[in-house]
Amino acid sequence: MTPAARVQAAIELLDEIIQAAKSKGAPADRLIAAYFKARRYAGSKDRRAVRDLVYRAVRHCGPVPASGRAAMLALAQEDGALAPLFDGSAHGPAPIAKGEPVAQAGLAPRWLEEALEASGVEGDAASALLSRAPLDIRVNALKADRATLELPETGEPLSAPQALRFPTGTMVEQWPAFRAGQIEVQDHGSQRICEAMPIRPGDTVIDLCAGAGGKTLALAARFGNAISLIAADTDKRRLGNLAPRAARAGAQIDRTVLLDPGREREALAAFEGAADHVLVDAPCSGTGTWRRNPEGRWRLDPAELARLTALQDRVLDVAAWLVRPGGLVTFVTCSLLDAEGAERMAAFRARHPRFVAETPTQALGTARGDGYRLDPYRDGTDGFFVAIGRCA
Repeated sequence: MTPAARVQAAIELLDEIIQAAKSKGAPADRLIAAYFKARRYAGSKDRRAVRDLVYRAVRHCGPVPASGRAAMLALAQEDGALAPLFDGSAHGPAPIAKGEPVAQAGLAPRWLEEALEASGVEGDAASALLSRAPLDIRVNALKADRATLELPETGEPLSAPQALRFPTGTMVEQWPAFRAGQIEVQDHGSQRICEAMPIRPGDTVIDLCAGAGGKTLALAARFGNAISLIAADTDKRRLGNLAPRAARAGAQIDRTVLLDPGREREALAAFEGAADHVLVDAPCSGTGTWRRNPEGRWRLDPAELARLTALQDRVLDVAAWLVRPGGLVTFVTCSLLDAEGAERMAAFRARHPRFVAETPTQALGTARGDGYRLDPYRDGTDGFFVAIGRCA
């Protein structure tokens, strides 16, 4: 592909990403993979170059662009090497016309920028949300140890006891250690949260929004399978991925429970008032993961945020119903919006006054309301809010 053809390919992909963001369709990485699967003539250098252009444009544009071309023109205003590639060549983009629409640069749509500012995320902390994330792994203590495990590349040891950091794009999934279940890809922030949860050996722990089980597996490894783990979720496909992951990791999951949205208590009736600890890793806007999914800024609108906060409240109420007197609820979102963090925990405690704020067993980021915040700028992790409540 010529440099101009790479720009045109990026424009076509940006059109797909913009449309998918508006319709809540497939994520950008899946669209990019499908695009090149249908264009096998593109070599690895071409694929990397186009992908880089696409993500640079996505990160550069704040509000949703009108088109992929408008997004790329905005990037061309910042990068003078791009404008000459709008040359009208056979596979390149048409020449730039006078007065042609150009997308607006920025952090996010204005309403979302204002919500972040109101949540104390501005300046360097806001800019860091659109930096490129490293790749973190967790050495699986059920099968290996960070101090002795030999890997094809040397990672940077982090503060979590089994965490290692590698450059973005490191292909750890191709390493024998990954296939053997000795390592898992997991952001350092997630690992720190799992280490800080006040759980004791022998506890019954319900992961109420387990998904594919990243934190479930981390907790099994932390305690050497000496806790009783119940993994629950409404997503059948993701929950179904947990069993093979657990088998590969040597993790013991006592039970998986598929939930019917709105009828969670029916499926979990056997655990009413019996759990020592309930983890609510709640569905959220993902504002803390923009380093990995920058188009997420374009998928969120006020109505979607309202839907998510209502869902978080409902799941927290289920957690309160599950936990025993003296037990704990840990609430986690990968969001930096107070609406999905400090405000949700305050609302939870207003509805359930018997819960009191509990301090994590290890330091976690910066205090925010009744909880704590981790963020890319201060902590070098994805953005998280975490709060722990004990049932008095």
